[in-house]
Amino acid sequence: QVQLVESGGGLVQAGGSLRLSCAASGSIFSINAMGWYRQAPGKQRELVAAITSGRSTNYADSVKGRFTIARDNAKNTVYLQMNSLKPEDTAVYYCNADLVTINGGDYNYWGQGTQVTVSS
Repeated sequence: QVQLVESGGGLVQAGGSLRLSCAASGSIFSINAMGWYRQAPGKQRELVAAITSGRSTNYADSVKGRFTIARDNAKNTVYLQMNSLKPEDTAVYYCNADLVTINGGDYNYWGQGTQVTVSS
C-alpha cells in the first residue's frame, strides 16, 4: 500500500507565494519521477512540473520562471514552490509519483489533491 499526502494549498492574493509538499509512504522500494498536475474547473488535468530521480526537471510554459519543483529522496517528498501567483493558477493541485514497490511492481500513484486559490 502506497499513499501520497499533499499539503500546503490555500488562498493567496495575486503576486503571493505558496509551497506545496507531497510525501510518499508505504511499501516503496524506489521512486522514479514525481510531479505536480493541476485541474481547474471545466478544464483537463495538466502537467505543471515534474522531476526525475536524477533531479532533471520539466515545467509547463505557463509556470516557467515562477514555479520551482524539488525533491528530497531521503524523505520521499516532492515540493512545489509557487511564486508570483496569478488568478489563472487557481486549481486543484495533484501530486503524482511513478515508483517501484517492495514486491517489484512499477506503479503510478496520485495524491488526493489540494486546492490553490489565487484572488485578484
